[in-house]
Amino acid sequence: MGTSRSTRRGIFDIVRVGVVDLGGNTARLLVAELGPNGLERVLAERVVLGLGAEIERTGRISKAKLAATGATVRRLCGHADGAGCEHVEVLVTSPGRQSANRKALERALERALERGGRKRIRFVTADEEACLAYAGAVACTPTDGGVVAVCDVGGGSTEIAIGLPAASPAWCCSLDLGSLRITRRYFRHLSPRDREIEAARSAVRDALGALGPPRPAAIHALASGGTARALRKLVGARLGRDELHDALEILRRTEPRKLARRFDVPPWRAEVLAGGTVVLAEIQGLLSVPLMVADGGLREGAVLRLLQHETAAAA
Repeated sequence: MGTSRSTRRGIFDIVRVGVVDLGGNTARLLVAELGPNGLERVLAERVVLGLGAEIERTGRISKAKLAATGATVRRLCGHADGAGCEHVEVLVTSPGRQSANRKALERALERALERGGRKRIRFVTADEEACLAYAGAVACTPTDGGVVAVCDVGGGSTEIAIGLPAASPAWCCSLDLGSLRITRRYFRHLSPRDREIEAARSAVRDALGALGPPRPAAIHALASGGTARALRKLVGARLGRDELHDALEILRRTEPRKLARRFDVPPWRAEVLAGGTVVLAEIQGLLSVPLMVADGGLREGAVLRLLQHETAAAA
């Protein structure tokens, strides 16, 4: 991995960019470039921050957590610089939309990056998050044409986008329900009880019903995000009705500590996996087709957008 601002392959300049995704559970860095076979991931890192849990508990982000967030983002951006990034973008998703002290978060990030060179902070709207997750999922996951639905379950929110792979989504929506929010609001036990799961499913079902997403006759469905990646370890890459039922049975019978060891899932993810699975189960039931775990999502979509901008600027 070079430390220059760009690398050279043959006669072509290879531009490398980075995205820091600040979500409800984690801050994640992705550094990537375009290669002969599409997007090539150069570096990926994850830091658990738990902003969504604090927002769910108090409605805002504490001073201590703001300081930790600024330090984490500064460090991840430094790693992106060290990897030779031409441009780095910090995306703030559900914490920026749900916290009562968004301005304080914005100031903390600005202080963290005040000597950071070509770095930009972007507080993304729900629709923008849905479109980026859609772009990353369809670009990195093979489909055989036709209408595609992409659902991205985060800690604090869930985005759904539907369209044709070669175009922007024709329809998108966002729910203020994610893996962490469902877990905190509906599950009172380490392993959720049947009545808790049903109450959570009912809440998600009602929220989806209020949005009224379209149901095209022919559709492929992709699931992106950490919940989907963890479920692939439990039941495989195909998340149909039976697989999601089996996953909920495993989660109902297995405490998070044991689940983490048995399936090699991070402990913090094991604690909120049932909440995210409930969301995916209701979306799968609405779409009536199996969800396939996507090979890309929000960060890949944001990286592709940055690379397009850099290429256009250099033309």
